[in-house]
Amino acid sequence: MTEIDHKDLIYKVNSLMKENQELLKEVTKLKKNKEVLTANIEKLENILAQIPPDLLPQDSNISIGETKLKFNMVTILFIDIHGFKKISEGKNAQDVIDELDQIIFNVNKVAKKYKLQIIKTIGDTYMLAGGVPVKNITNPIDVVMAGVEIANYVQKLHNKYNEMGQEFWEIRLGINTGDVKASASGKKKFNYDLKGETVNTATRMAASSEIGKINISANTYVLVNEYFECEHHGHLPVKYEGLLEMYYVDRLKPDYSEDPNETGLIPNHTFQVKYALRRFADLQEIILDKLEKELPEYLYYHNYKHTIDVVNQAELIGYGEKVTDEEILLLKTAALFHDAGHTISYQNHEYYGCQIAKEILPKYNYTDEQIEKICELIMATELPPKPKNTLERIMCDSDLDYLGRIDFIPVSNTLYDELKAQNKMGTLNDWNKIQVKFLTSHQYFTDTANKLREVNKEKQIERIKSTIEWNSEEERLKFEEELLKIAEASEQRKKEILEKSKD
Repeated sequence: MTEIDHKDLIYKVNSLMKENQELLKEVTKLKKNKEVLTANIEKLENILAQIPPDLLPQDSNISIGETKLKFNMVTILFIDIHGFKKISEGKNAQDVIDELDQIIFNVNKVAKKYKLQIIKTIGDTYMLAGGVPVKNITNPIDVVMAGVEIANYVQKLHNKYNEMGQEFWEIRLGINTGDVKASASGKKKFNYDLKGETVNTATRMAASSEIGKINISANTYVLVNEYFECEHHGHLPVKYEGLLEMYYVDRLKPDYSEDPNETGLIPNHTFQVKYALRRFADLQEIILDKLEKELPEYLYYHNYKHTIDVVNQAELIGYGEKVTDEEILLLKTAALFHDAGHTISYQNHEYYGCQIAKEILPKYNYTDEQIEKICELIMATELPPKPKNTLERIMCDSDLDYLGRIDFIPVSNTLYDELKAQNKMGTLNDWNKIQVKFLTSHQYFTDTANKLREVNKEKQIERIKSTIEWNSEEERLKFEEELLKIAEASEQRKKEILEKSKD
């Protein structure tokens, strides 16, 4: 082989090796893309399975086959309707069916009211579930409320037919809360099938109930006994499970009922506030997810972590200031939305946060009056703070709580990085000067915040001062004189604000 042939061969081999390496890279890339696509398909199928059928387009040809799901907290209501043999004597079959339809119609109506999923109907048994397909933390309360309403409705019909000397259908209700495995299948309309010990226990609760009674498990009892009158009535021996404690639910407690001397079916304002505070966890999860996905990447300070911090502080300072439960709800909700406007615009984000709140909160049964107060609290976080009342003072202190904490400098640096990324800030030295002025002018408005944080503020100022580089001693002295004026003006402004808020 000549030298030229040898070189040509080496060149071809090198070319083939490079081509092979490129192909391997492409194969690896395709494999990774396939893994990502497969994961996304599974995720989308899971999301799709949780969308209520009535939200899908009517002309949709979507079919999900069968998707396996897992729900960590679902409440099952099992209804056992019986008495056919007794009530069919002397009646034609159509009358008997019509009477049963009255119960079924009411059950469906109540299920829709409390957003419960109809799982299956087998003859004269009915199974509903709360927390499926949309997960929520209030489903134990929702299901028990539904059970109380259904039981009262059937009891009224029973009394009506007895007055006419006729028999009527009887029901037993059983409720249990726990985790379930679910499968969703169907085209356009999804059907859900729930399995597991939680379902089995609910059926046992119904079978062990008395006629017209609502029998709940200990799992459900611990989640609802604050709101409902419950009576322990024994236990149920279950193979491999031991003894299951059982409780009868009668009605809402008088303190939570609009009609304390009657059926206990109508929740009062106190109940609605308690319920909303509990439901806040669901709302918070949705908004934090929105912030995490939609906030610009350069928001190193105004991110979802800051929102969590302000929500926690609003609750802490609120309780410290002895505000009511409803006011705690308003504060936490305002804190949750106060920076949501950043998903739309950095400027005027408080205004946009109010618009988002006005769009979302009605879906969570906030009243127009509550939403208006929440928006006022959000707008109170505009700088410089000028709170007009106790709740606005709490809100302002919660938003700037970090100023008096030990982690002030690292948190402050994230705000610097955020402004720097938008070309809104110069050098770190310039930033430190601004921070000293801001800290000097800042005042906490509530006694609770002052007790918790004000002690550290002077230390913060001295720590930052020690990092500032001065061009001359004259510049430093001039800066100190300016700080004295800022401090005096700030103290005077705080006095004026507090005096106005008292009025």
